[in-house]
Amino acid sequence: MAVQERQYVITFGCPDRRGIVSRISSFLAEIGGWIVEAAYHTDPDTGWFFTRQAVRADSVPFDVDELRARFDGVARSLGSETDWRVDDTGERRRVVILVSKDGHCLYDLLGRVASGELDADVRAVIGNHETLADITRAHGIPFHHVPFDGDNAAAFAEIAKLVDEHDPHAVVLARFMRILPPELCEAWSGRAINIHHSFLPSFIGARPYHQAYARGVKLVGATCHYVTADLDAGPIIEQDVIRVDHRDTVADMVRKGRDIEKVTLARGLRWHLESRVLVHGNRTVVF
Repeated sequence: MAVQERQYVITFGCPDRRGIVSRISSFLAEIGGWIVEAAYHTDPDTGWFFTRQAVRADSVPFDVDELRARFDGVARSLGSETDWRVDDTGERRRVVILVSKDGHCLYDLLGRVASGELDADVRAVIGNHETLADITRAHGIPFHHVPFDGDNAAAFAEIAKLVDEHDPHAVVLARFMRILPPELCEAWSGRAINIHHSFLPSFIGARPYHQAYARGVKLVGATCHYVTADLDAGPIIEQDVIRVDHRDTVADMVRKGRDIEKVTLARGLRWHLESRVLVHGNRTVVF
């Protein structure tokens, strides 16, 4: 697999006005920055401007910390309500994965990482069951079992300690069947990513595929989103669907649902790790 060139990625948002693109482009030209990718969007409903700029790192005559310090002046010149960051693709993105018993999403992510398809440094997998310990360790990744034996607060405190040791760029809930407490939703805001089937809110509770089968649904889908204190209502990163029909059994629907969950989560995580997702309120722009 070809080695990707190192880039500095600038993501930026502010209230729309004249001259934003010119100001950022002029700054990059002045420092010798070689732009290899640029995307722009203005949301007509909020009047908010978004951009993502990728620059060849070897074209900039100083390191990423100096670039951040200099770009801070650019951001300030464009107003007080700016939201921006500069990421270095030379720093591998650290990921911690939370799981329960269902392994399809974990198996898929570990396979993509092992094959080099997904460039991520999976530091640990944490499970409230031991079901997925062996496959995790087979990939050379530490597995931590944190049981929930009635004291949920203590269990989540242990999970938080294990996660925060790695200061991850992403905390992936790969079919982790526990609801994060509000304090962790806040602490991991913009980093915690969840995947769930598309039957919410129509088919709530146990056996959603059986409910959907009885209703005769024709689409099975999945939603990948950031985690917030509002259950399954955080900013959406990616969604996809696959068709089902009258010939499909409940088992067929479950299989198709798992397939679409794996692909949707992998896409959403990739875009997050590549700094392609900009969040504003409860919506996202994905470049």
